[in-house]
Parts: sequence; structure tokens; C-alpha cells
Amino acid sequence: MMELLLKLLNDAAFSAVPAVGFAMVFNVPRRFLPYCALAGALGHSLRTLLLHFGMPIEWCTFAAAALVGVLTIGFAKKHLAPPLMYAVAAIIPMIPGTYAYNTVIALVQLSAQSEVSPELTAEVISNGLKTIFILGALSVGLAMPSLLYFRTRPVI
Repeated sequence: MMELLLKLLNDAAFSAVPAVGFAMVFNVPRRFLPYCALAGALGHSLRTLLLHFGMPIEWCTFAAAALVGVLTIGFAKKHLAPPLMYAVAAIIPMIPGTYAYNTVIALVQLSAQSEVSPELTAEVISNGLKTIFILGALSVGLAMPSLLYFRTRPVI
């Protein structure tokens, strides 16, 4: 249990850094940077926690993005600022860079060969689909709380 807690704290600390860095790139005012860091740290830590319990990374990313969406709506109401000011920087640490990189490398290797390799083809398809589904989970998970919260008509 203590090992999991230390892993989550480590994950939170190292995911807050790129969230703040990208918030600075996007010209978020200095007083809002801690909120971007908090949203990024909590979102990525939730994803890590759910991965620890064996959920697929796509669903973990969806839940973490939804948490970031809910948090940023709360921050936006508190500070009278747009929620995306916090959310975009907080989502950046969850971008599936490794899967996209492996997809591109396998594609390059596949195009360099004279014959089609079933192993490389399977790797391209697997990593490519995982990348697409994770990006879809990020976008839908981030948008869903806003769609439900700012809705003018009842859901049912």
C-alpha cells in the first residue's frame, strides 16, 4: 500500500511539471499555474491508480480526462475564467506519445522492407489503434463534463 502511495505521489509530481510548462507556453497567468498543476497531477495520478488495478489504458484515460474536466469547471467558476485555460495544460501529460512513436517507427521499418512483415503490421495496427482510442478518450472525457454542466435543457 505504501509503495502504491509513493508511486502516485511521484506520478503527481512528475505530471504537474509538464502541465505547468505547457500552461506557461499557452500564456496562462501566473496566479493560475498552481491550478493547472493540480489538475494535471490529479488527472494523471487517477489514470495511474486505475492502471494499477488492471483497467485498460483507454478507460483510465477517459476517467482521468473526465476528472480534469470536472476540476477545471470548478476552477473556472471560482476564478471567473474559461475552463479550457486550465484543462488544455492539464491534459498534455496524458498524451499517448509512446504509442504514437512506436506506430511511426514500425511504419518506417515496414516501408523499408521489401516484403510485408506480419509482426510489424500487427504492431502498427495495435499501437495506432491504441493511440487513436486514447486521444478519443481524452477529448470525449474532457468535453463531457462541460456538455453536462453547461446544458440548458435537462438530460432526461
